[in-house]
Amino acid sequence: MATGRKAAPVTGTAITTAMLERRPPDTASDTDALAGALVKLLAWLSPSFPVGAYTYSHGLEWAIEDGTVGRAADLEQWLGAVLRHGGGRNDAILFAHAHRAAWDDRVQELRDIAALAAAFQPSRERHLEATAQGRAFLVAVSGAWSNDRLAHLAEVLGADAAVAYPVAVAIAAAAHRIPIDMALVACLNAFVANIVSAGIRAIPIGQTDGQRVIAALAPVCREVAEAAAVADLDELGGMALRADIASMKHETQYTRLFRS
Repeated sequence: MATGRKAAPVTGTAITTAMLERRPPDTASDTDALAGALVKLLAWLSPSFPVGAYTYSHGLEWAIEDGTVGRAADLEQWLGAVLRHGGGRNDAILFAHAHRAAWDDRVQELRDIAALAAAFQPSRERHLEATAQGRAFLVAVSGAWSNDRLAHLAEVLGADAAVAYPVAVAIAAAAHRIPIDMALVACLNAFVANIVSAGIRAIPIGQTDGQRVIAALAPVCREVAEAAAVADLDELGGMALRADIASMKHETQYTRLFRS
């Protein structure tokens, strides 16, 4: 798999958010493309989409038990570090490369990225979290939102391949010609919302405090997405070591609500 090269911008006929920032949609095709992309992302990244996201905490449950995260402010700080320096950043880089490979039908590169994403998980439970959700996502999206490109990409990956969740979402987005800048930031925001939901239940904090955390981290999601879109695979890695250790400690936590 080639590494060490800067990522090229996505090309294609789909409308991009960069286009929309310069001007509002001024044709019916622009509006239709944007509406179609938003509908799909809202459906796929909804808490009701059947990937079981509500059963995972990304190691947060141990951090709550340990006393590291006990307030909304702690949760915001914890998640901000994961996004900037840990699994969130790595997932975003892998998403970007998977999206480009799927968009251009570079099949072997996509297989390599999927294998790398599965192998890059720092603990047994994080591997379960990533790959179980990834496979469930592909099954659900293929059953309800399939098209020829998605069917082809799912077939070349293989039914038994371990596919991490961000790679699965990237494949579906590329197959449906949803541009990377929209899809990646939406996926990161959905990750934050899922972990905040775990915090609301386990800390516990109120629903309004949870929404404040999501709102505060929205600019961070955009920042991470923009950086990841031009990052090399060689830049994978992180310094959110306590979050990785939390996922390992969770494996032997005596009382727990979540699978990770």
